Amino acid sequence: MTQQPGTTTSPEASAATERRSPLDAVHREAGASFTDFAGWQMPVRYSSDLAEHHAVRTHAGLFDLSHMGEIVVVGPEAALALDYALAGKLSAIDEGQAKYSLLLDRDGGVIDDVVVYRTGADRFMVVANAANREVVAEELRDRTSPFDTEVFDESDDIALIALQGPDAREVLSQTPGFGVQGPGNDEEDFVTALENVKYYRAFAAEYEGAPVLVARTGYTGEDGFELYVAPERAASIWEALRETGGPRVVPCGLASRDTLRLEAGMPLYGHELGRHILPVQAGLERVVALSKEGDFVGREAIEQGPAADAPVLVGLAGEGRRAPRADYEVYDGPGEDAARVGVVTSGALSPTLGHPIAMAFVAPDAAELGRELFVDVRGTRLAASVVARPFYQRTN
Repeated sequence: MTQQPGTTTSPEASAATERRSPLDAVHREAGASFTDFAGWQMPVRYSSDLAEHHAVRTHAGLFDLSHMGEIVVVGPEAALALDYALAGKLSAIDEGQAKYSLLLDRDGGVIDDVVVYRTGADRFMVVANAANREVVAEELRDRTSPFDTEVFDESDDIALIALQGPDAREVLSQTPGFGVQGPGNDEEDFVTALENVKYYRAFAAEYEGAPVLVARTGYTGEDGFELYVAPERAASIWEALRETGGPRVVPCGLASRDTLRLEAGMPLYGHELGRHILPVQAGLERVVALSKEGDFVGREAIEQGPAADAPVLVGLAGEGRRAPRADYEVYDGPGEDAARVGVVTSGALSPTLGHPIAMAFVAPDAAELGRELFVDVRGTRLAASVVARPFYQRTN
């Protein structure tokens, strides 16, 4: 859940208008290249996209996600309010649990995909994509207004660091300064909490006395953690993780994050998700809780469903080294007389698998697994087979 990195811009040209992460000075000292990203200057890479991608798959990568939005919904009816506002049944999650959900419009299209944490009996934190932060906050205020609840946009008070990869838990557990909130509050308790926290769960921790929400979530297809911290603590935590991990922890930019999520088959807002796309078209029908009681925004359109010929999202796998890219057209044959059946939404030469992969919306009769389609890659029709997603899945 993020948006595609844009083109790189010079710090000097954008300094007057772009927002800066609390880790901006750390990134610049590390030699990062920056991109304009939803109004922020964010690192797109430090060394190479390929090296950073492989670091996450083999050891651990460190990402700055402080541009993401964090909107808090609190009050006696917060759970019921979110059941109405979002597609999922948020009242069913336990304290300390997270849930992936969708903010739909009245027509069933996706305004944003979000992750919701229940951080208290009557308190939830909704994490929105950077470009959608304001619209998500406004929609939540409007939709929850009939309920006994309040909505606060706390994005400016929260920095977000993600540590992702097979070595993430070991590095985090060995980093000094962390403890859990409550009785004990020592490093041994923190290590125990890390060992016990399940996927899509979170717990309240501390770093040198300051509160940190530690969540076992991520957007890379690897195990890992996301740390929600006060902006003034972000740099010291970042440096502590790097020092503890040594060469196993590599700072990573948004370019490698995009290829990682693509391999994991995770949708990207503005590409696989948007207001013109119903969840079922993107394979996210399970995210919508039609069984929950009462109405929710978009229910009627979801129950009606898309048109019979509405495109559906598929995975594509090709051969060679030329990769499909977003907006490349998909055909049912190699010849000039072939019919156009869809369009690529995201694509790349997979660093892990070594061959081209893509996601594309195609006509339903072209979506069966194993079907051979052809992507127009700069004037050349290249064969690609419809395959199941995710393209890559970790083994442990």
